[in-house]
Amino acid sequence: MKPILIIGSGILGASAAYHLAKSGQPVTIIDRHEPGQATGAAAGIISPWLSQRRNKAWYALAKGGAAFYPELIRSLESDGETSTGYKQVGALSVHSDPAVLDLAEERAYDRRKEAPEIGEIRRLTEEETREKVPVLAEGFASVWIGGAARVNGRQLRDSLLSAAVKHGARILSGSAVVSAGEGRVKGAVVDGRLIEGEKVLVTAGAWAPEALAPAGLQVEVQAQKAQILHLDLGDPSTGDWPVIMPPRRHYIVPSDGGRIIVGTTHEDDHHFELDATAGGIHEMLDKALVTAPALSRAAFSSANVGYRPFTADNLPVMGPLGGIDGLYFANGLGSSGLTVGPFLGTQLAKMAAGEPLDIDPAPYDPSKVLLGH
Repeated sequence: MKPILIIGSGILGASAAYHLAKSGQPVTIIDRHEPGQATGAAAGIISPWLSQRRNKAWYALAKGGAAFYPELIRSLESDGETSTGYKQVGALSVHSDPAVLDLAEERAYDRRKEAPEIGEIRRLTEEETREKVPVLAEGFASVWIGGAARVNGRQLRDSLLSAAVKHGARILSGSAVVSAGEGRVKGAVVDGRLIEGEKVLVTAGAWAPEALAPAGLQVEVQAQKAQILHLDLGDPSTGDWPVIMPPRRHYIVPSDGGRIIVGTTHEDDHHFELDATAGGIHEMLDKALVTAPALSRAAFSSANVGYRPFTADNLPVMGPLGGIDGLYFANGLGSSGLTVGPFLGTQLAKMAAGEPLDIDPAPYDPSKVLLGH
């Protein structure tokens, strides 16, 4: 029996591989380990419920993704994967304007009606907010979301791949492109060698256009540069701090062993440049130190760069592509990749295996990103 081939082992591909392998499907995952992959660089905040994005299709995925995490983590742990990078620590939505927090609190209670996984919702005073995260500035009160979590993208991806291999999946290293003819996929050409596959799932993120081009398909997927800072506060208690969602479009994610992750930039005018820049570092520190001025005493550890893929309408896509039988495509997770990716990867796997989906796939039809069709 020919395997299902997966091109790209980021969070989407790894999740799809795990579901397929665990359900008994033969799976081969192919990845060329491109520097700048978004999953390996990212730190995720799993707390979509306070988002003000009005796109209902996006929120349905994000809500489904957050609800899916506890089930996924239990499944991975049952397979012996205990270092998943996931921890439910809660989140603080912080602001200096009480009116803004009123709206956030109202939104949280309203959305909890359909998403009980939000957990406890509580309005915290300035003093209570700083008790949870001592580095925060004075003047910030917050809304506490008890069900929120943080996740390390690299650890979660590695756990998914390790578990997939335990269930029989095979991992190949190499540069893969789709091979197709007479209206259906043949497999993938990996560094010049054809590997036959019953179906091919392309989950190659920002590099997907290269994988699809030999099949005569052009997709409109853009790459957005993200820079993320890693600081060391030297405080062992940071592992239990909640994640912080401040104003000014940035985040602060405390992690174990005194590490603090600060992100992120959203740079559309760069093409796979892997160097962190002085401007990007300045932008992130400028925002973070307004929210948490005590981070100025933290040691600078590193700056990561990743390229997140996104579509023109910022909505992920998933499904059959280009009328080629056996070819499936998922992409465009953008900055919500770690929230949406594991759930969407599972839906992609179910689609490829002919299983019932948990979502209506129509809003995510990838034909909208296919040029010339």
